[in-house]
Amino acid sequence: MKTFGLVNVWRFYRDGFREMTWGRTLWIIILVKLFVLFAVLRAFFFRPALAGLDADEKPAAVAGELLRRPAATTSPD
Repeated sequence: MKTFGLVNVWRFYRDGFREMTWGRTLWIIILVKLFVLFAVLRAFFFRPALAGLDADEKPAAVAGELLRRPAATTSPD
């Protein structure tokens, strides 16, 4: 009986991951780096801009920030 293409792909990857030696170590390194990039760096460097404001103050802060920004100019072509 013939198996479907997805089943063959699944078996290929399953057997490949079972037989890995250095691959597992490299995947662990990749996952740790992703964790550092998204969790640690986000917590320290990308603070929420509206964190200390009440619900009533947030719209005013956003409007004030938009009014302070310079207008984007486009050059005529």
